[in-house]
Amino acid sequence: MAPKILIVTGDAAESLEVLYPYQRLVEEGYEVHIAAPTRKKLQFVVHDFVEGFDTYTEKPGYTWPADLAFADVDPAQYVALVLPGGRAPEYLRNDAEVKRIVAHFFEADKPVAQICHGPLITLAAGSLAGRRSSAYPALEPDVKAGGADFEGGEAVVDGVLVSARAWPDHPGWMRAFVAVLRDKAPVD
Repeated sequence: MAPKILIVTGDAAESLEVLYPYQRLVEEGYEVHIAAPTRKKLQFVVHDFVEGFDTYTEKPGYTWPADLAFADVDPAQYVALVLPGGRAPEYLRNDAEVKRIVAHFFEADKPVAQICHGPLITLAAGSLAGRRSSAYPALEPDVKAGGADFEGGEAVVDGVLVSARAWPDHPGWMRAFVAVLRDKAPVD
């Protein structure tokens, strides 16, 4: 039986930041489950930059079914956690079930990958203080206010935590996360 990895996400998550790690980790031999507020078809988004805009734009992205609701997650069944970005972390960080799930992974020192706005979740769960983390550059003040050191890199590794800025960092981010997984939670 393959080790299981959990992706915590919801509507308005960045399409690439959910689907790239999902497919890459399945390719590596892990069983990957997507958890959301409820078990339903999720609507992801695409964030990109358009000349003349001061920030990124948002367009509808792919849809994908959630395998289970947060309330049904037993985090002890999973060897690692992935927290994609997009707008989803803005509201997921307030969910008590999400905080419960995240706390388990940090307390058990299990691998966690976060990207873009994903650190909003670990900050709200109180799990990022004292660590180094990358994030979407606009979150630098949030990361620092949460007691973490901001490091704007494509693959910032702090123990079992691997973070990145946004989807252009995928190759470095997943390469570093897979290296942590091979050490801490290898596929037999």
